Amino acid sequence: MTDLPTLSPEAIEALFTRADGQFLFARWGRPIAPVLFGVTDETIGIFKGAIEALCVLTGHKMAETDPELGANMMVFFVRDWSELTETPNLDRLIPDLGPLTARLQAADANQYRIFRFDEAGAIKACFAFIRMDAQLADVPAETLALNQMVQALLLWSDTAFTGASPLAMVGDRAVLRPDIADLMRAAYDPVLPAMAQDASHALRLFARTGRLQ
Repeated sequence: MTDLPTLSPEAIEALFTRADGQFLFARWGRPIAPVLFGVTDETIGIFKGAIEALCVLTGHKMAETDPELGANMMVFFVRDWSELTETPNLDRLIPDLGPLTARLQAADANQYRIFRFDEAGAIKACFAFIRMDAQLADVPAETLALNQMVQALLLWSDTAFTGASPLAMVGDRAVLRPDIADLMRAAYDPVLPAMAQDASHALRLFARTGRLQ
């Protein structure tokens, strides 16, 4: 018995069910080699610290470089989305960069992620774009880093955290919610496949959260 929060199988399924009704789960299939653009060395250290902490949690690995891509997690910070089209060679990495930039501007978005996958469906790269608007400028760097890296470590639903953050406040410090931490740890269980499209995968994740009542 435990009085700690737990996620039901239905709640887990919802976290990986996209707005179009498709269930799609994926985790990283290779070590994460991150690089950040547009921030200070101090902020880079904070973000890499967040990735390291999540890798410890999940048992996943980090690397200095990826043999295929060099860096396979790229995080770009901008003040305005138009900066993306001005970034040299970014259009080689991101197809249709111009139309994407226009959509982000029209939606007044402040973040966006693009994932790439290997032959088995596992994540092999993530490109995260963060526009530092007034809302995000007020967020402490540690909180922003943890929130962004949680969302980059799994292929969550596009609606997963619209109603509730994956973080919780302990005093004046943001930490990963225990139920989300348990789910992320379960998601990287090597017994489970790195990608799943059947909603029954939520039951397998639930069985490994360690919070059965």
